[in-house]
Amino acid sequence: MKTYRNIYPQLCSYENLELAFRKARKKKTTKQYVIDFESNLEENLTELKHELETFTYAPSPLTTFTVRDPKTRRISASHFRDRIVHHALCNIIAPIFEKRFIYDSFANQKGKGTHSAIKRFEKFMRKVVSNVTNCGMGGGNCVLGRNIQGYVLKADIKHYFDSINHEVLLEIIRTKIIDPRIIWLIKQIISNHKTRISGKGMPLGNLTSQFFANVYLNELDYFVKHTLKAKYYLRYVDDFVILHTDKAVLERWQHEIDTFLRNNLKVDLHPDKSRIVPLKNGITLLGFRVFYKYRLLKKSNARRIWKRLDKFKQKHKAGNIEKEKISQSLDGWLAYAGFANTYNLRMKVASAFAEAFNTSK
Repeated sequence: MKTYRNIYPQLCSYENLELAFRKARKKKTTKQYVIDFESNLEENLTELKHELETFTYAPSPLTTFTVRDPKTRRISASHFRDRIVHHALCNIIAPIFEKRFIYDSFANQKGKGTHSAIKRFEKFMRKVVSNVTNCGMGGGNCVLGRNIQGYVLKADIKHYFDSINHEVLLEIIRTKIIDPRIIWLIKQIISNHKTRISGKGMPLGNLTSQFFANVYLNELDYFVKHTLKAKYYLRYVDDFVILHTDKAVLERWQHEIDTFLRNNLKVDLHPDKSRIVPLKNGITLLGFRVFYKYRLLKKSNARRIWKRLDKFKQKHKAGNIEKEKISQSLDGWLAYAGFANTYNLRMKVASAFAEAFNTSK
């Protein structure tokens, strides 16, 4: 296995830091902190370069806040200067690890979003169903809902980001990167997040957290694909599914996966969110309810748009939001919902927004 011993100078180069700055400021060019940093860009990047080279760099405390849409989560945002360092690090080490990622790892990678994951799941579902479902009339496959056979293990990891073990993560990284200076910087970043249990957890909201989350569970991917030899498996962050014709096989794999996660990665399957269900019942996956021949929005996602409409009415009445912002939000939701079979719902929502705000939708 190829390892990398002297890559820290690449990370500290002015060219890499400048590229990292460009990435960090993407879609944030009007933010005052970006404007302030860019107003003296060369000096600021040179200072950051010096701190990294002399090992005097120390990240600023994280800013933590709570978001409640779609669910309550605590987000920890890094200082803009630290975000540049995160991009600089990922510029160098992400290509090293992403070469090892399996094809069916979908989160936080270019061209590997939720829609791609759902389409891949549907392809798997068609293959599994075609393997076990036969009408008996000329050998043709039967795809009527009542005759669909096969099962899916849908699982996720309990409190995943809070449970990631720093030492396990560093051990995984050291299998590819032997440069102690890179390891020093990673320690600086992951230890900046203060958690209830020392040595565990990463903050939601950081680029490095998203990347390390994939590196960590790539170990699970290899176990499932190469040890269990599961053919129809995909993962999106800590949500993963395995499809099979035999429920007993999935039950055995679920037990073996749970044991692997506990022993090797020091995390647990979520006891309430890990279960095996018949494919004919459909499956809730990444915000959608996926059936053999169609997709629906998850019910809670459909309800949320009406709550958002009420909030927009209140904000607009108080003069706190413009129609243009409301229209942009509606456009985004309509595009999102359009991935499912939601024509009637989208027409109702568009009509309700148009009536409320005199828009052209």
